[in-house]
Amino acid sequence: MMGVVLCGGKSTRMGTDKGLIKTESTTWAQLANEKLSVLGIPVGVSINREQYEDYQALFPSSKLILDNEGMHVKGPLLGIVSAHCINPHEDLLVLASDMPLINHSLLQKLVKSYQENSVKDAFVYVVAGEVEPLCGIYTARCLSRILNLYQADKLSNYSMKFILEKLSLSRIEVEESKRSYFSNINTKTELQRL
Repeated sequence: MMGVVLCGGKSTRMGTDKGLIKTESTTWAQLANEKLSVLGIPVGVSINREQYEDYQALFPSSKLILDNEGMHVKGPLLGIVSAHCINPHEDLLVLASDMPLINHSLLQKLVKSYQENSVKDAFVYVVAGEVEPLCGIYTARCLSRILNLYQADKLSNYSMKFILEKLSLSRIEVEESKRSYFSNINTKTELQRL
């Protein structure tokens, strides 16, 4: 398994690259990288070409996973499938950089679910009845199937929630007291509330 920090979004609502936002002296991308690295797995950082220079200042080039510009996929799915194309035999533990509150114990719980239930395609949390696709584990097997669907022009929607509907999921319910850990910080107002 390898970790993938998703940083390749446009950040239009925030108005600045969310992966480069700092908590104290660490960027959100570095923070997510550290959280995944503690699990003892290799970690890559998924970015688009326009971000390369900024992220090369933070990470070695070998760690950066560029979006595959030849694919007509949008959103987080592009980062995930691009990482899969480079590492086709690795199951991927993905974490969006704009989820800075996710803690180590939640990631460990996800890994434990993965280790105990190898027949499932993906392992995700369910927050208030909704699946959270951007802190989850996707098997190489299911990512290969998604890639085949894309190549056969059989993906009508690139939303991660749409993709999850096609997979066999291991769902971990999040208790109410821990829901805030899964907040996606998308606007300056949400950032000020942290």
